[in-house]
Amino acid sequence: MKVVITKTWPALDETLKEMFIKTYEYEFSKCMKIADLGCSSGPNTLLVISHIIEQLSKQEHAPREIQVFLNDLPDNDFNNLFKLMSTNTNTNTKNNNIECYIYGAPGSFYGRLFPNNTLHFAYSSTSIHWLSQIPQGLEKNNKENIYIATTSPPHVFEAYSKQFERDFTTFLKLRGEEIRGGGRMVLGFLGRSVADPTSKDEFKPYTLLSETLSDMVSEGLVKEDDLHSFNIPIYGPSVQEIDAAVESEGSFNLDKMEFVFVPWVAKEDCNNYEKTDTSGKIVAKCVRAFLEPLLVVHFGSSINVDRVFDVYAEKVEDHLSVDESSSYFFHVISLTRKTKT
Repeated sequence: MKVVITKTWPALDETLKEMFIKTYEYEFSKCMKIADLGCSSGPNTLLVISHIIEQLSKQEHAPREIQVFLNDLPDNDFNNLFKLMSTNTNTNTKNNNIECYIYGAPGSFYGRLFPNNTLHFAYSSTSIHWLSQIPQGLEKNNKENIYIATTSPPHVFEAYSKQFERDFTTFLKLRGEEIRGGGRMVLGFLGRSVADPTSKDEFKPYTLLSETLSDMVSEGLVKEDDLHSFNIPIYGPSVQEIDAAVESEGSFNLDKMEFVFVPWVAKEDCNNYEKTDTSGKIVAKCVRAFLEPLLVVHFGSSINVDRVFDVYAEKVEDHLSVDESSSYFFHVISLTRKTKT
C-alpha cells in the first residue's frame, strides 16, 4: 500500500539525516549498503528506493555509491521487479550523482541474509507483522475466527503473542549481526492501540472475512472443519510488546516509536483500482492480494475464491456505510544498532 509506505517517510527522512550528522565515520562518501526487507515485487518498491536516493542526495556528505539489497521470500517475482528497475530512471545508473547498484536477496528475514557488519541501513514496511508460521497450539480452538477476535479464547491471544515475541526477537538478533554498530533501521508494520486485543476489534477486516467464510459454511460451500482449522499468520503487536522485545533482545536502541492511522480506503491508493469499484470492492481487492494464496492452500479446490471476495466486498461496504473512518493502526519505529565491542 503506497499510503502506508509514505506514512513512514518522516521517520525515514529524519533517520537518514541523523546518520550523516552522527556517523560520518562510516565513510559514506565511498559506498553505503542498504536493505529493503520484504520488498515485494511491484512499483512501490521503486517508490521506496527512489525516495531513499532522493533523501541521500540532500546530505552534505552524500555517498558516491550505494548498494541496495532487495529482500523477500524466494517465490517473490524478482524477474518482474528487475524489469521495472531497468525502465525506471530514478533507480538505474546515476541519479543525483549517486551510483546505485541493486541486488536481489531472496530468503526469509527470520534467517540470516547478509554477512556480519555488512549493512549501514535497513528498511521495512508492511512486512514485520507477518509471522514465520501459524502459532502452535491453535488447532481448532479458535473456531470460526481466523485471527484474534474479541471472542477468541485467552490461549489464542497468548499463542499469537508468544509467536510474535519469538519472531521479532529473532529478527532483531539477526539484523543486529548484519548491521554495523551505529547503523540504523526503520520499520513500519501493522499493530494495535490497546494492550488487550479482546477489548477492541482493531482487525475488523479479518473479522468480516471470518463472517464471510462462516456464511459459506452455512450454505454448504465451505467445510466447517476447514474453517475451524484456518488461522492467518499475522500479528499486530501493542506498543508494550514492541518495547519489551527490543529491550530484552538488546542489540538496538529504540530511538523513536510513532503510530499512524491508515484509512481502509486511502485516496493515494485508489488510482490502482477501477473507477466503478465501490469502497468495499477496493478493500476486498487489497485483502485478496495477500490472503488469496493462503485460502487456496488451506481450502484447496473446494473454495470459490471469487465468490468469497464478492460476498466479503458487500460486508465491507455495509460496514463502511456505518463507519466511514475505519482505519488500520500502524507502528513506525526507528532503531540504532548499539556500538559493538
